[in-house]
Amino acid sequence: MYKRVTLTDTVEVPARELGSVTTDQIQRLLQDKLEGRMDSEVGSVVTVTEVRDVGEGVVLPERERHEGSVFYEAEFDAVTFDPRMQEVVDGTVVEVVEFGAFVGIGPVDGLLHVSQISDEYLSYDAENQQLASTESNRTLGVDDAVRARIVTKSIDERNPRDSKIGLTAKQPGLGKHGWLTEDHEARQQAAGDD
Repeated sequence: MYKRVTLTDTVEVPARELGSVTTDQIQRLLQDKLEGRMDSEVGSVVTVTEVRDVGEGVVLPERERHEGSVFYEAEFDAVTFDPRMQEVVDGTVVEVVEFGAFVGIGPVDGLLHVSQISDEYLSYDAENQQLASTESNRTLGVDDAVRARIVTKSIDERNPRDSKIGLTAKQPGLGKHGWLTEDHEARQQAAGDD
């Protein structure tokens, strides 16, 4: 899910900052440009950690809007978040809505649709911001820790916030952490009774 990668990109240094181009300055400009950006090949850039090399600056004449800017190609290390299909992830419920729960998994949220949470019917409790089962009295609400599997992924590079990740928790070993603990203890209890 999280990876350390070496990338190359071009960064624009404005004319007012050209007096002394440093790797720290290039790193800051790369962070401003790339952090939070989604790319189908590397995922979401979480942070630029180190600038390895900065090439010679180039002035592009067709760029009149930023007159005097110089463009530098830089090689750098970055930490990226790249969710993979079928990957099991741990996250925290950040929002509960009538149709499911949004789970924070790194820098993005995945949707755990109500049909993918449990085999039990879950009703939406707007007042308490939770989904609740009347069969087992189990609830899922904001700040609950969840283990789920990624089942769908649609990355929107232009609008990262519009990227969609679908999750499921309807398999053994997946679900709200509290439920997993309860189920484990119940199995141990049943094994001890035999």
